[in-house]
Amino acid sequence: MRNALRAAAISTLALAAAACTTAGGTGVAVNANMAVPAGNFDFVGWDGYLGGGDSSQYSALDQINRSNVSQLEVAWTYETGPGQPPIFSPTIGGGRMYVQNGAGKLVALDPATGRELWVSDLDGRVGIRGVNYWESADGREGRLMVLNNGILRAVDAATGRMIPSFGTNGGVDLRDALPRDVAMPNAPLMTNNPGRIYKNTIIVSLPAGAYDYASAPANIHAYDVITGELKWAFNVVPREGEYGYDTWPTGEDRAKYGGVHNWSESTVDTELGIVFIPTGTPRYDFYGGNRAGDNLFGNSLLALDAETGERIWHFQTVHHDLWDFDLPVAPKLMTITRNGQRIPIVIQVVKHGFIFAFDRRTGEPIWPIEERAVPASDVPGERASPTQPFPTWPQPYMRMEFTEDDINPYLPQADQDALRNSLRNEWRNDGLFTPPSLRGSISMPGHNGGANWGNVAVDPVRQRLYIVSRELPLLLKINPDNRAEALAAMPNAEEDNIPYRWPVNFMLQSNGMVAIKPPFSNLTAYDMNTGNQIFQIPNGEILTLEQQGITGVGAQAPRSGPIVTAGGLLFVNTASDRAFRARDADTGEILWEHRFDAATEGVPAVYMVNGRQYITVPVGGVGHFLGGLGLPEPGPSRYVTFALPQGRN
Repeated sequence: MRNALRAAAISTLALAAAACTTAGGTGVAVNANMAVPAGNFDFVGWDGYLGGGDSSQYSALDQINRSNVSQLEVAWTYETGPGQPPIFSPTIGGGRMYVQNGAGKLVALDPATGRELWVSDLDGRVGIRGVNYWESADGREGRLMVLNNGILRAVDAATGRMIPSFGTNGGVDLRDALPRDVAMPNAPLMTNNPGRIYKNTIIVSLPAGAYDYASAPANIHAYDVITGELKWAFNVVPREGEYGYDTWPTGEDRAKYGGVHNWSESTVDTELGIVFIPTGTPRYDFYGGNRAGDNLFGNSLLALDAETGERIWHFQTVHHDLWDFDLPVAPKLMTITRNGQRIPIVIQVVKHGFIFAFDRRTGEPIWPIEERAVPASDVPGERASPTQPFPTWPQPYMRMEFTEDDINPYLPQADQDALRNSLRNEWRNDGLFTPPSLRGSISMPGHNGGANWGNVAVDPVRQRLYIVSRELPLLLKINPDNRAEALAAMPNAEEDNIPYRWPVNFMLQSNGMVAIKPPFSNLTAYDMNTGNQIFQIPNGEILTLEQQGITGVGAQAPRSGPIVTAGGLLFVNTASDRAFRARDADTGEILWEHRFDAATEGVPAVYMVNGRQYITVPVGGVGHFLGGLGLPEPGPSRYVTFALPQGRN
């Protein structure tokens, strides 16, 4: 089944009978006269995570623009109180803004003033990254679809109260629709992925049941927004008779294979009726000797019929993943012009540095994707894939190796010497796709590097792609686990195929800094009509280096949510310098900057109320991977909203 692209697809779209050809060996019938969707998405409202179901992180509002952005001022602030610093992306719907407080409660605010309207009555954990708003056709009812302690609930957007008629006693346990023979988790399945709303359907992706060898599959479910009734389910680990079944081992332990979780984000094309789901790594993430094969639909971009859940096409970006190179970024939609033809595309940015682009109707790659030979594993029992997919274009957005020449010069000399010795004499370091090893392997980009949730935005009008990257090498050193209970828990365990465990090592050094030299983060822009880079610049700073006069290095491990606007602006937040910046979207030049007294992470929201445009950003805490840098104690956690001065809009 290994063809030139290692992709396969079937078409459930209405492809009118015309001169048809086969797309790149994928098996998809391509109609030369296939209609190009208009792309009429709502780029003014902000009614869901990342702005809405299209996941563009783009606003068509242009009241704030290049000419006046320097006048931005704080319009209002809402303090979230003690507890979890906010990374929750604000959602606006029904005349209210929905955020999360430090206690994890959903809160509704007046979006023009920040006045608190209600605090939800839900007990227990609510996803910390965002929520989606649904409104009835007549506009009389608004609902927030919320995952609460693993139970899907509908919340009255006007009051914050749970709607008891949804599901059973007000909720749906996501485990109920799992096949009965899988490794059923004991606890409810909770994820920070808020899912996507399509018409009157909420499409949710289950998390994997355990961070271990035996795990529930993270299937994709669709439920009726009003009743909670299950509409369809898609098996991410194919069942017997389903496509991809033979990419996993068969046998009595088959039902214990799991993972393949869309823990991150997803996107809905409302015009084509397709939901695009990027999936994660099969369990166990760093050793797969017991799961020989490509392991579909792990590490794949899935295009599913949003009405039925039927697979339209898919592409696997990593075969038999051993690096935790899951797909953490929402697919991005736009229509480009290439060779004189308008092509609706879906862009999948992956954490290991590549950009994959496809015709979103068919899965046909926009630029060729090659299967190239990669290093073999030297771990007993492991059978790494001999090849992996490499996009020939666009060029990668980040570094893909970490050598002695790349050691961070701002580390203490003892740290530099130790890294140099280990790179020279101890660790395996064969470039991208170096498999984990017993002596330790360098993974660059590592599984917490590259792009991650919320790090990618597009301008679908001007066909631009913007990526915030994290430069963070990783050491993958796995150890055999011969405990009887470990062997018993491992599916398909054999005498020469035992479990291996992997202690996390992000290679943070004694001064809290990453091992690799600057830039620690980049902001990269592409023209997707050509695939050419427009610019690549360091993204942000580190406060402790700034105090020494060292700048231009990029922020450390940002969880930044870039936002593009029709005003020609690119807003980006960074935590290690506690900054929020407006940049020229054409050049990356800083046009305005605001510094906070705490980190800023997550995705801002852009919206308009009563003719005034606002932008709200979450602020709080020290920041991800920043605890050892010696940054000042953070100020209060809060949401900060900016606007032009009254009367100047």
